[in-house]
Amino acid sequence: MAKDKKRSRHENPQPFLADDKSIASTNTRSKAPKHHQNQQKMISSVMSSKILKEALIQQREIEDEDTERNPNKLVFDETEDKLTKREEEEEEDPDAFNGFSETESQFGNYEEEIDEDDEKLLEAFLSKDAGPQLTLADLIIKKIKENDDNVHSESRPLPKLDNSVIDVYKGVGKTLNKYTAGKLPKAFKHIPSMQLWEDVLYLTEPENWSPNAMYQATRIFASNLGAQKAERFYRLVLLPRVRNDIRKNKRLHFALYQALKKAVYKPGAFNKGILLALCKSGTCSLREAVIIGSIIEKVTIPSLHSSAALLKLAEMEYCGTTSYFIKLLLEKKYSLPHRVLDGVVAHFMRFIDDTRIMPVIWHQSLLAFVQRYKNDLLKEDKDNLRILLRRQKHKLVTPEITRELDNSRNRGQKEDDLMSTSSPVSVINKTIEEDRFDIPDVPMEED
Repeated sequence: MAKDKKRSRHENPQPFLADDKSIASTNTRSKAPKHHQNQQKMISSVMSSKILKEALIQQREIEDEDTERNPNKLVFDETEDKLTKREEEEEEDPDAFNGFSETESQFGNYEEEIDEDDEKLLEAFLSKDAGPQLTLADLIIKKIKENDDNVHSESRPLPKLDNSVIDVYKGVGKTLNKYTAGKLPKAFKHIPSMQLWEDVLYLTEPENWSPNAMYQATRIFASNLGAQKAERFYRLVLLPRVRNDIRKNKRLHFALYQALKKAVYKPGAFNKGILLALCKSGTCSLREAVIIGSIIEKVTIPSLHSSAALLKLAEMEYCGTTSYFIKLLLEKKYSLPHRVLDGVVAHFMRFIDDTRIMPVIWHQSLLAFVQRYKNDLLKEDKDNLRILLRRQKHKLVTPEITRELDNSRNRGQKEDDLMSTSSPVSVINKTIEEDRFDIPDVPMEED
């Protein structure tokens, strides 16, 4: 009987009918439409045209107000956040570069931070025998003349390349001389992948590129070259251009400043090609140190690269502005290896017998070192630094350095050991040993 009922059960051939309103589910309840669903009605074409007209009128009013405020159409209120956002968009699309305005080029003025007296004092530490800055053109011309004796009369000889390649990249160079914004020539983007990339780059005359072209070139080479090749581009192309611009204009063009920031994309190449090369030249001025040092302050550099750069700066021949870069790297508060700390101590101890008056920045860099790494120094290092402070003094900075050294523990010493050595009982014992107090003999009472 049960089997018959099961066989006679009615089955619906179309169980799911989406548009059938007569079939109502017993498990679902009717819900009231949401607020945003009630408002989703089509706008008529007449109403939409009115809205567009009002929006256009409002946009024109805003543009007229901006024109009245700024008739030259210069942007004065562009903030760092807007610049960062635009740079991120350009990273996604390398050809979407809109250029830098002349107002932005004024942001590189650092005259307020530079004291003329300090600048003159630091000039005494500059190298007198330093030659001119070596550029890519100097290097290529020298190589060409060594390989061919018939090119001595030419001012700018050409490397031995195919004539079609020479013609193409000479044309690319003319384009880069006038470049302001937009797409770069495709031939230029292929240079990093070439074997003779330096010879081809020489044909474009990098010393004559516009600042915006230098920024674009730095973006391309920093992304597509290896660390060693990028270091050569920074040292032979970017650094000479930056120094010439600072020397001529007493400030750095904004596009070149942004190019330096892009160069930190390869931190090892930046340290070798920009920072260390600038200090090794022996002619780094205070203005150059302040401008390039601001890049080190603003941009995060891996601690390993910073430690290596700090050690190299401490070991190289001293230039007055070297102390400025040492101070900046110390103030980044990285955890430095003991080898680097010992190298910095040895750097300062080199001046124990120096009869010259050390600049203020030298004392400030020593103060920054002691403040941040006083607990990681050996007792012998602190004793040597105290001897140094007796010979190299500054009326304001030296007392602070001495105070930091006196209120610190030695390398490997724990805080408990420092507290025990500075406890009142230990201080009294120490003063007794040094005969600071005269203790009278008190007779004992007899029973």
